[in-house]
Amino acid sequence: MNAIARKSAAVAVRSARSSQKQQKRNIVDWMTNYPDKVMQTKKIQMKGGTNLGEMNPTWLKQPGDAIPLAFGAALVGYGAITCGISHYRMATGKGKLS
Repeated sequence: MNAIARKSAAVAVRSARSSQKQQKRNIVDWMTNYPDKVMQTKKIQMKGGTNLGEMNPTWLKQPGDAIPLAFGAALVGYGAITCGISHYRMATGKGKLS
């Protein structure tokens, strides 16, 4: 055998060995095999059309939608109250350190 034939035979053996091995890719396999629930969510969102501004808006149709809404409302409320207190303190000169 000449050098080229030996080299190509060695490469073929190596590639055959590497193709037989299966890597354990826990995170990647979990992400690629994750069930797709887009159509289920889409059916819920499109049920009854869009009722923006009505008693049943689209962003409150799913069961878990109230929790992020309450959290966001609490953050906005806290920020508004803190802002009001700060404006009052600046206007009256109260709360200074010196």
